[in-house]
Amino acid sequence: MAEETPKKYLLGNDGIAHACLEAGVDFVSGYPGTPSSEVVDKLRAQEDPWYYLEWSVNEKVAFENALAASWCGLRSIVTMKHVGLNVAADPLMTSAYTGTKGGFVVLSADDPFAHSSQNEQDSRMYAKFAQIPCLDPSSAQEAHDLTKTAFELSEKFSLPVLLRPTTRICHSKGDVTLGKPAPSTRTGAFVKDPKQYVVIPAHTRPLHVILTKKQPEVAKYLVESGLNSAKIRGRKAVIAGGISNSYVEEIIPDDISLIKISAYPIDQKWLAGILAQHTEVLVVEELMPVIEEAVLQASSATIVHGKLDGYLPHEGEYSPALVAAAFEKAGFGINSYPASPEKAPVAVRPPILCAGCLHRSVFYAMKKVFKDGVFPSDIGCYTLGLQLGAVDTTICMGASITIGSGISHACPGTDVVSTIGDSTFLHTGVNGLINAVYNNASQTVIILDNRITAMTGHQPNPNTGINARGEISPKISLEELARACGVSFVETVDPYDLTYLLATLREAKEKPGVKVIIAKQPCVIMNKRLGIKRNKFVVDTEKCTKCGACLKYGCPAIETDESGASVITQLCTGCGVCADICPAGAIHRGGARQ
Repeated sequence: MAEETPKKYLLGNDGIAHACLEAGVDFVSGYPGTPSSEVVDKLRAQEDPWYYLEWSVNEKVAFENALAASWCGLRSIVTMKHVGLNVAADPLMTSAYTGTKGGFVVLSADDPFAHSSQNEQDSRMYAKFAQIPCLDPSSAQEAHDLTKTAFELSEKFSLPVLLRPTTRICHSKGDVTLGKPAPSTRTGAFVKDPKQYVVIPAHTRPLHVILTKKQPEVAKYLVESGLNSAKIRGRKAVIAGGISNSYVEEIIPDDISLIKISAYPIDQKWLAGILAQHTEVLVVEELMPVIEEAVLQASSATIVHGKLDGYLPHEGEYSPALVAAAFEKAGFGINSYPASPEKAPVAVRPPILCAGCLHRSVFYAMKKVFKDGVFPSDIGCYTLGLQLGAVDTTICMGASITIGSGISHACPGTDVVSTIGDSTFLHTGVNGLINAVYNNASQTVIILDNRITAMTGHQPNPNTGINARGEISPKISLEELARACGVSFVETVDPYDLTYLLATLREAKEKPGVKVIIAKQPCVIMNKRLGIKRNKFVVDTEKCTKCGACLKYGCPAIETDESGASVITQLCTGCGVCADICPAGAIHRGGARQ
């Protein structure tokens, strides 16, 4: 009896990770970013891995590491979210010219609806820009399958291949048929070839010609391999890509043709032949009109509906209901599908910082000392300081210091306080600090050092003391790094010591130039996982004057009872900042350890 192929109910990201094992990956690098992080997390959790793995300090560094491994003949994958691809765009563009040897997969996870991102960027545009293949899965199974295909495609055409899952693929579960891991026995070796790898103008020009010549061959292969396919069933057709294809398949009638796009570039000759068989088509794809523009270029007489004529939105995530509305607007009809159950109204609950989070006390103190200040911030948990009125700008990783510098030069005399996390500072904040000092900016930079990359799932960074492989590594000294950048005022504070924190901020306010304060305290969630506990605090109701000072602090562990007196709940982590805030001295340590 033949051995049954194992099938598991998995996250799309878990399916991608397992596909890397089946493909015999040799080198894994990345920078954590939701919704991509679980791929590396899953691979670093494997026992006795045969492959090298690292969390890099940023996406550009991760990309260049993995590209180098590919040049040495190894199969490599680099992971990031869509905005991380912006950071890696410089080497991405040139890597298409240099080409690859071992299969090189660039996983860039897009986030339609911006669930945890600052924009709704479409990575397919980068693939088109760089002239490299892009694979666009529509299910967890396809995410798994196309990952293996990506390695093979990269090796066939000696090009990087972009794998573009979206949040709904990465973080939804489905049945995935798995193969067996195939441990690699490859040994890396770099063969010198300056004309291929040294991109001076004399080498670049012929490399660009070679890259352009590959495009028709790649497009033709994507059709021949079945990655782009057509089911002709009538004179009207729907053309869909990525997760949108799954929504279309739920509702499409039997007399409507379905053209599925799972890979780019699209063969224009093949597409023109498909369109010639149809009088009208509806193009369904999230975010940018990549497929739609290709359809319009290939079409002669076929009527084309999609984003550009307003049948579908450019923004956000799609759903079966939204796609059904577009079908009906185009007069395509739909198969019946279950209506979504009516949901009871739920009170809006904005995300907030955890009880005991070090960031809250820092923001509280900032607002006390710099009442009329401007507060540029960055990407991380601390962006939630917006709820506390302590975040005025957030653009992208590392931008708080540079935005702060610009404001200080544009508005002399303004108190500028920039906040940035330890991982984000090491990602792209260091250059901004060097520039601020070099150009005599005037601002206070607060590095919120919680010893981990918290927002994306508690991945280690160079400040943690351990790397992705679980090996002990030297801890970067943020203090010495700041001084090496030319900062003379560098102070480290315990954010739970509110008195000293306020005093340090007041001292920084009076000094000129760039000042750096490092607020150091481990993430409270990490402390819980490590079993580190503090005695919780309690309120003496007889002393409580019901002034509300502790409530204004915004800690979710502090509530009021029926009489209006403050009460500290089991959420308390024992930081004690509320006790420093209470003017009546009604809060004191005394509860069980939490």
